[in-house]
Amino acid sequence: METSQRPLDLDAVQAFVLVADLHSFTRAAEALSTTQSAISLKLKRLEERLGRRLLERTPRQVRLSADGVNFLDAARSLLAAHERALGRLQSSTVRLALGVSDHIAGDGFPAILAQLHAFDPGVVVEVRIAASRDILTMYDRGELDAAIVRRDGERNDGELIQQERMAWFAAPQWQPRAGEPLRLATFSQQCGIRELAIRRLDDAGIAWVEVFIGGGVHAVAAAVTAGLAVTALLVRVKPTGAVEVGKRLQLPALPLAQVVLHSRVRDPRAQAVLRTVVAAMKNDGD
Repeated sequence: METSQRPLDLDAVQAFVLVADLHSFTRAAEALSTTQSAISLKLKRLEERLGRRLLERTPRQVRLSADGVNFLDAARSLLAAHERALGRLQSSTVRLALGVSDHIAGDGFPAILAQLHAFDPGVVVEVRIAASRDILTMYDRGELDAAIVRRDGERNDGELIQQERMAWFAAPQWQPRAGEPLRLATFSQQCGIRELAIRRLDDAGIAWVEVFIGGGVHAVAAAVTAGLAVTALLVRVKPTGAVEVGKRLQLPALPLAQVVLHSRVRDPRAQAVLRTVVAAMKNDGD
């Protein structure tokens, strides 16, 4: 099918790239601060302009068609060329210092950072990963422009962006030792999730002992998968190979974790990139 030579709508091309990266009309709409229906209309018109179906829509997911896969690299190149034409890469680089709690980042976070570069290569994102309280301290000192952390009981500010399930995890064959306290792998004593977990155990009258303390999410995950102990984590950072054991061990239920955004970002381009981070992290946690 032949198409006319009128130029492509760059906003529609950007919407297509975001839907392709986020696998979601809803998340793409959040990243672009618009509505899902507006994204759908842009993509419908783009498909009509190209004379090709770019996306396969199902109730559960959005996938690229064969033509969509072929068009994606060209779409990225077109957006990058547009940025170069505006002179943004050479003359107006924007810096965004972002802190993210290690309980939230997860293994998918590097892929999210790669998406950011494609979204606007002229925004340089500097990332700090640490415990929520440490990230908030850096944010309060002005060292970070934005922070994505788990809300604890000490402060209620910040914009709620997601509620995520927490659970107890252990190696598949792990069993408690008869007559002994529950063996725990936990984070530092300043960690809010540690405080929550042991408080729930105490309220349930379950004896416990810490056999592995500190070292961050990956260190605790390694202790769990090695069969040393049980731990409480957000499901998004579930250790590879570990399984939920709360029901089997009759451990107390854990509440939903509230993920919040603190931001003092004012630059429109940095704000757009930050919205993309939030949308991608929501998608990664689904």
